Amino acid sequence: MSHFSSFIVIFFCISCSIVTSNAINSGFSIELIHRDSYKSPLYNPTQTKSQRIFNALHRSINRANYMNKEYSPFKNKFESSLSYNPEGDYFLSYLVGTPPFKVYGLLDTGSNFIWLQCKPCNICYNQTSPIFNPSKSSTYQNISCFSKTCKSLDSVESTSCSKDDNVCEYAIEYGYGTKSQGDVSFETITLNSTSGSIVSFPKLTIGCGHTNILSWENKGPSSGIIGFGKGPTSFIKQLGSLIDDKFSHCLIDNEDYQNSNLSSKLSFGAAAIVSGDLVVSTPMIKMVGNNQKDYYYLNLKAFSVGKKRIKYRGFKNEGVNASTHNILVDSGSPLTILPRNFYYRLESAVKKVVKLERFQDDTDEYKLCYKTTSEQSNFPVLTMHFSGADVKLYSNGVFLSLSERVKCFAFYPSDYGLGLLGNKAVMNHLVGYDLKNNIMSFKPIDCSKY
Repeated sequence: MSHFSSFIVIFFCISCSIVTSNAINSGFSIELIHRDSYKSPLYNPTQTKSQRIFNALHRSINRANYMNKEYSPFKNKFESSLSYNPEGDYFLSYLVGTPPFKVYGLLDTGSNFIWLQCKPCNICYNQTSPIFNPSKSSTYQNISCFSKTCKSLDSVESTSCSKDDNVCEYAIEYGYGTKSQGDVSFETITLNSTSGSIVSFPKLTIGCGHTNILSWENKGPSSGIIGFGKGPTSFIKQLGSLIDDKFSHCLIDNEDYQNSNLSSKLSFGAAAIVSGDLVVSTPMIKMVGNNQKDYYYLNLKAFSVGKKRIKYRGFKNEGVNASTHNILVDSGSPLTILPRNFYYRLESAVKKVVKLERFQDDTDEYKLCYKTTSEQSNFPVLTMHFSGADVKLYSNGVFLSLSERVKCFAFYPSDYGLGLLGNKAVMNHLVGYDLKNNIMSFKPIDCSKY
């Protein structure tokens, strides 16, 4: 390499470092891609709106089953023909390694590890983008079995040591045969911000999966999972003080994805601060046992339908104050899942307020649907009453469009005790996660303009 070429490379690297440092200090945002967006590798233009809603319903049920099975009072009776589907609703494109290699990772606030498919593959599922080859990355580094990092990986299913080369190995199982196994390693992850800056994070702990099996038929476009939970090896916890332990998301109405260039946003650090008028905040509950502490729990006290207030009763988990009823905030669940007895009380209150003609779904998948005209303003406002925060949900967060003239209640009953707050409910809210102060904040906002 010539002296001039060497100078150019060094200058470029210094410039990248400056951009990265400035972007981290001032905070930054990236694009979140919805699975039904035309930008998504999963985009299917022939899929009808009712098919998309049907799939969203089953993704929600699958996740509720999985989240509940470890500690539900019904866990000994846990049976389902549906496997847990890590293919959630949102994923992001990112770059891994040096030189940067583009991959897609699924955002999952219910996971605590970063993993992606890697060559060589023992078994790999079909993904729409190329598979990462760590042998071509100058920053890829396997982790020793005896390192502190390997020993501290308590957020993954299990770790072991390879027999031949002293490499720390991980194994994660999601149920019903869905799993990822491979090497634990250090690698650089780079993000392209919406402002055009490049933000790189070296030596993050990731899983390089050489055996990856999905148990559902429609193989996803993603390279793997980016865990955004509270566990020590999640993406957020590894960034830690670099982003001041803060992130937020602003999700646009999912009915806007097919016919527009709009995107949801995921923000970090100073850019993730939720402030101004109409902001409400509530503590995140610290859980004990069964690794449930790594999820995002809130204390939900009640729902209101108009002026009718309904006290929320969820499963009282062992080790938590008996007066506390929990709901889990889950980015991967489209619908909000509620304990069955409470759900029907809430549904009854909605029926008393809505004066539209009912629509009977032939599949019996949707519990409460109405026939609508092009514009309807007579759906009630639902209010979630958390500790210290009342969050109002308007019609697009409460009802989803099964077709142009049919809207269905975006809540669903479960036989398990833990509720899941789905992403549909918080669309057009700026939702901030402050892990330093252990609070979650909500601000109503038009996310298409954020």
